[in-house]
Amino acid sequence: MNKTITYFDKLKVAFHYLLPQFLVTRAAGWLAEKQWGAVTHTIIRLFIKKYRINMQEAVYADAKDYVSFNQFFIRPLRDGVRPINQDPNGLCLPADGRVSQLGMIEEDRLIQAKGHYFNLTDLLAGDFELSEQFKNGQFITTYLSPRDYHRVHMPCAGTLRQMVYVPGELYSVNPFLAEHIPHLFSRNERVICVFDTEFGPMVQILVGATITASISTIWAGVINPPRPGEIQTWHYPAQGEDGAIYLEKGQEMGAFRLGSTVINLFAENQVEFAPYLHQDTAVRVGELLARRAQ
Repeated sequence: MNKTITYFDKLKVAFHYLLPQFLVTRAAGWLAEKQWGAVTHTIIRLFIKKYRINMQEAVYADAKDYVSFNQFFIRPLRDGVRPINQDPNGLCLPADGRVSQLGMIEEDRLIQAKGHYFNLTDLLAGDFELSEQFKNGQFITTYLSPRDYHRVHMPCAGTLRQMVYVPGELYSVNPFLAEHIPHLFSRNERVICVFDTEFGPMVQILVGATITASISTIWAGVINPPRPGEIQTWHYPAQGEDGAIYLEKGQEMGAFRLGSTVINLFAENQVEFAPYLHQDTAVRVGELLARRAQ
């Protein structure tokens, strides 16, 4: 039975529709880059306390080690705290967070939340040729909360073939709004990364959100800002060609400045998700995501 939306819920949704998303996001990005010494360190300590962040996992455990909030937010972790699954037929989880949804792509539809679907071709910025490769395939959506580690890693080794920046809205991607804002992920700003892998084509999408001040990749640096207001596409050489960008399984590939969502797409009959994964499962980088389909 569907949960009845309350008057308070309706007000929360209305607030997010009316929120000046880009103004708030620019302000958050500006503040997060400021180097205010003791003030910055106090803000970081309060954030650590509020979200109960385990700083013993970080390379730098003291708030004083970070000159800005953004530097703290994308803090690197110590070696070994996120071991990468070594099964040669296995893929690993790309991010810390919780599984928002996972399952089969039903022709051109992915489930966003109970009773809400969004369109694969829309998610892929209208690229019909690319979307055809993933119809009836598999997808998983991972939500990163403010307390999570915000660097994103590779589920498997792959060669980057294409990156697409898609302008869009900046709605929050928290679970509540995913249940109440239609087509949220295909409406929000995002960076689509397409890889050739031994498990077939794979797409890893970094979805922007309110106060997600920027998205970066290790090969291109910060993608946004600026926000040019139009789709931008970059193409890259195939494996073995000069200039090819090849990333290992478990290698860092990008980061969010403040929280958001990662969506992974796999082609039909290529992978089978690990049976322990369900909606709302807490996950960490490197844990088993899927195995090669039999």
